[in-house]
Amino acid sequence: MTSILRSPHALQLTLALIKPDAVAHPLILEAVHQQILSNKFLIVRMRELLWRKEDCQRFYHEHEGRFFYQRLVEFMASGPIRAYILARQDAIQLWRKLMGPTRVFRARHIAPDSIRGSFGLTDTRNTTHGSDSAVSASREIAVFFPDFSEQRWYEEEEPQLRCGPVHYCPEGGIHCAAKTEGPGPA
Repeated sequence: MTSILRSPHALQLTLALIKPDAVAHPLILEAVHQQILSNKFLIVRMRELLWRKEDCQRFYHEHEGRFFYQRLVEFMASGPIRAYILARQDAIQLWRKLMGPTRVFRARHIAPDSIRGSFGLTDTRNTTHGSDSAVSASREIAVFFPDFSEQRWYEEEEPQLRCGPVHYCPEGGIHCAAKTEGPGPA
């Protein structure tokens, strides 16, 4: 991948997945979406999809052989998921904090207001996934948004979103740079 020169204040991208357990319940899905917005994440792209078992196996291949692998693959292919590309300064760390610990029992005790603390059911059905590093975010974003060019986004969209003004478009579910009105006809 080509190196992308960025401002030290550039927004960071992360992948956020809302898992089938949450997508199956519209009120939970909307609550998670509202938490994303209220925590000042910019939604760069969003899509809902059904994930094939083969796609899940490829995505979680690093966990192959671990006791939870098969259960995780089956679950992630069991229903629709929602994928987001989120942007914010320190987006990866802040999304992971908002999600809470992976283990739901732990999340309920040490981060009860986190997404997993509030909505997680089990360690597999824990509502969300988030990238754990910038390298993982780039790789994972490419899996779910193959037509998205991170380099082009940093060159064209990121400066506009970072410097504002920004507008949330509910019908598309994403943030856009607000169009500034120039002087009207004289």
